[in-house]
Amino acid sequence: MPRDVEPRLLRAFLAVAEELHFTRAAARLYVAQQALSRDVRRLEQALGAPLFVRTTRAVELTPDGERLLPLARGVLRAHEELAAAFAAGAPRPLLVDLNTDGPGTARSVLDRARELAPDCELMARFESGLTHAAAEIAAGRLDVSFGYADGLAPALRARLARTPVRYEPLAVLLPEGHALAALDSVPLEALRGETVYTGAGNPRTVEWTGLARELFAGRGIASAPPAPVAVGKEEFRRVMAKTGCPVLATVGFVDMPGCVKRPLTAPVPLSPLSMVWRKGSSHPGIDALRRAAAELGAGQGWLEVPPDSWLPALTPGPDGG
Repeated sequence: MPRDVEPRLLRAFLAVAEELHFTRAAARLYVAQQALSRDVRRLEQALGAPLFVRTTRAVELTPDGERLLPLARGVLRAHEELAAAFAAGAPRPLLVDLNTDGPGTARSVLDRARELAPDCELMARFESGLTHAAAEIAAGRLDVSFGYADGLAPALRARLARTPVRYEPLAVLLPEGHALAALDSVPLEALRGETVYTGAGNPRTVEWTGLARELFAGRGIASAPPAPVAVGKEEFRRVMAKTGCPVLATVGFVDMPGCVKRPLTAPVPLSPLSMVWRKGSSHPGIDALRRAAAELGAGQGWLEVPPDSWLPALTPGPDGG
């Protein structure tokens, strides 16, 4: 066993272990696939153990690869922390996905984090769906996002760290002429027989569609079939007017022309909103976002669950670190 292992070799191993695909791992590291394969072989030779089982169809970790995975993450995290501690100037910009461009929980957390860490450049992005944003985080193209993390595929969720932010009440967007638009709030029972748009067929919002499916089960509420995604307020208004279809949203969702937003009640459905980032990532902006979420959550009761409420079967787990 060598006393020293180059961090580059560990990065190559980690990329393949997380992607389970040499081509994707090479693209993630911006290196040629041959160079990546060579580094993995060098690491296996240095450790004296095979780390992957390779076939024409799949790449899997060996038991030694599984044993190395948390150790490699720890070593690389220590290298990142060491570099950050002695780096000159400000840290790199942090890319923070808010899902949509408008007010809401994620925007509030970002605004407060900017106050807590004025020297950090926290750049907003709008990826529209945690399923897509989480894949971008895992691939290193995005840093932080917010959403229903338990609705993600287990393999993707396992690559993310997360912390609960808020149990966010849900609402329904209704065309202005809809019969339920006259109500101040809409009981779930009042949606019986309605067809509600939940992003079905949109690959970016699989977690949201799954949450809606669980909420609607046994209540006589149908999910609208897949439809082209409306981008922009004008397109949204046009589609709402054309289809007359209610849309499931959160109470903080941006107001849209041509429709009204009404909170859902009896029970109040809650979406467990988490902040997620890639496991092993270290950045003062992430620390500021976590402090901001904790501060706002404590001050505004974001993690309190009202007695007359509904939660999906899975709820956010503890911080993955």
